[in-house]
Amino acid sequence: MERLTEFGWRLLPFVVVIALWYGVRWSGLVDQGLLPPPHLVFADIWQRSVEGTFLIDIWMSVRRVLLGLLFGMLLAVPVGFLIGWDKRIRRFVDPLINFFRALPPIALIPLAIVYLGIGEVAKVAILFYAAFFSGVIVMYEGMSQTNPLFIRVSRTLGATDWEVFSKIIVPLTLPHVLTATRVALGVAWATLVASELVAAQNGIGAVIQNASAFFNLTTIYAGIITIGFFALMMDTILRWASRQFLDWQEREAQ
Repeated sequence: MERLTEFGWRLLPFVVVIALWYGVRWSGLVDQGLLPPPHLVFADIWQRSVEGTFLIDIWMSVRRVLLGLLFGMLLAVPVGFLIGWDKRIRRFVDPLINFFRALPPIALIPLAIVYLGIGEVAKVAILFYAAFFSGVIVMYEGMSQTNPLFIRVSRTLGATDWEVFSKIIVPLTLPHVLTATRVALGVAWATLVASELVAAQNGIGAVIQNASAFFNLTTIYAGIITIGFFALMMDTILRWASRQFLDWQEREAQ
């Protein structure tokens, strides 16, 4: 019963949004031709999924996001750790990180095409860029706030370098890694459509762009909702993983 109640509360905001969607459409505030009703949008998603081509588009987009996120976080975690741990490195690198973080990935599309072509590498590289700089900021900001007292105490108690790393540093770092991954995932999904501007023949972003060329608002909304749905699902999985890996923090707090 509790799980059913929790599911209902999680579903309620979406029900409210759909109700507001219908309300705005029927109110006359917006031309009905410019705001397709939700049932037609969901019917479009269903029809495209049944035809099979949309599933390929979804898979290509999810694959690009996962690759960009994976490569971005593989670099962001050690770089963020070093910057956050060493004040001298942070003082030197921080302006550079913030400079590139402020550059929108869409501005790099011409350079990506010039240097990497129009294939998958260019698309993944743009997502890598977005994931890395968003992840590394969260990572090193979290690490810079870590209390070094834990390490000094463990040294005093005779802990070896490996024991300090495995039992102190890793547990303290893991929450920042998971938080940085969640932030990078959101930014990667937000950058997806921009990455698929690079001559993409498939992908959710390509579906949205093709639909915009024919002013097919129903399909545009369908693509937007699909991106939001899969971004939410992946974030939910990461939150579940966070609860599993960080259960020790809750026990300590109790």
